[in-house]
Amino acid sequence: MTTAYWMVLVAGLMPYWPTAVSKWRKTYDNAMPRAGLEALSPRRQRAYWAQLNAFEAFPLFAAAVIIAHLAGAAQATIDGLAVAFVVLRVLYTLAYIYDRPTLRTLLWVAAVGCVVALFVVAA
Repeated sequence: MTTAYWMVLVAGLMPYWPTAVSKWRKTYDNAMPRAGLEALSPRRQRAYWAQLNAFEAFPLFAAAVIIAHLAGAAQATIDGLAVAFVVLRVLYTLAYIYDRPTLRTLLWVAAVGCVVALFVVAA
């Protein structure tokens, strides 16, 4: 399996660590996991929002990696862009949780750029 495919797995699992940040509290009720989200502290709310964004970003990334593979793009390029995407998304999540909106936006744009680049190298 290629490095890029491993990055698809990592990106697919990525939404779950901000979930742990948002739900790691004494008042969390697993019987009603979405109850009380509006009452979370700002940091925990941002962690929850980062989780949602990770779910949103994943499908296009996974498709881009698969399409680049199928199109026969250079493997080193695919791997490099996939790793860059995952690293940028980890940094994005940290910037989101720790309330760094400008940095978060720049990281988001860079990660989207990696996805676009995967499609371009597939062309």
